[in-house]
Amino acid sequence: MTTEHGRGASRKSRSSSARASGPATGTGLALARLLQLASPSLPVGAYSYSQGLEAAVDAGVVRDAAGAGRWIGEVLAYSVARLEAPVWWRLRGAWSDADSGRVADWNELFRTTRESAELRAETLQMGYSLQRLLLEIGDFGDAALAQLRSVDDITFPAAFTFAVVQWQIPARSALIAYLWAWLENQVMAALKSVPLGQTDGQRLLLALAALLPGIADEAGARADADLCNYAPGLAILCSRHETQYSRLFRS
Repeated sequence: MTTEHGRGASRKSRSSSARASGPATGTGLALARLLQLASPSLPVGAYSYSQGLEAAVDAGVVRDAAGAGRWIGEVLAYSVARLEAPVWWRLRGAWSDADSGRVADWNELFRTTRESAELRAETLQMGYSLQRLLLEIGDFGDAALAQLRSVDDITFPAAFTFAVVQWQIPARSALIAYLWAWLENQVMAALKSVPLGQTDGQRLLLALAALLPGIADEAGARADADLCNYAPGLAILCSRHETQYSRLFRS
């Protein structure tokens, strides 16, 4: 009797433990959703953009792996970390508070700070593609979908942060994943345009990914008055890319 009771309790304990650590738990599911959002398979066309890197290669600014690492690292530091990441953080907060006015304001600010026609078209195309996917994927309530539909000319970070809030993904992890997706796409563009080998690409990812947690931590702490997107070299080369004769990428 005692033995059978002990075996039954043991089976129940193992069963409960399996359920607690399985993929159906909130934390596990949030991680899976985050991996889906940050995946190269997300159908938003990110692979078709280099954000000025191809123009930097054409101009001779980037010639090798060291030059690619320098270029990507400086864009990350002077543009993404100082403006895109903090705006992403504010958009996530606005969605979390269901504040459509703040969502619209930060979405507009991000759109108007794109330095060239191609960069503006990039975030609008990717934002539209993700918005359409989220509207059709069948995983959100009517009220949330109405909020999403209400955003005109939605940018990619605005659409991304909507999904982060709806899927209850922790903000810091989500921002690091967003930054990782940007970084991975830049390195893939470098592999194609410089060109570089796969090992060089992995070295770049290893080195530059170490910066992402710090950028995520700083994003929420940076004051609105300190947001800055001053990167004239990036702006000039992105503009030159619009008339570049031979191109693989759309920006």
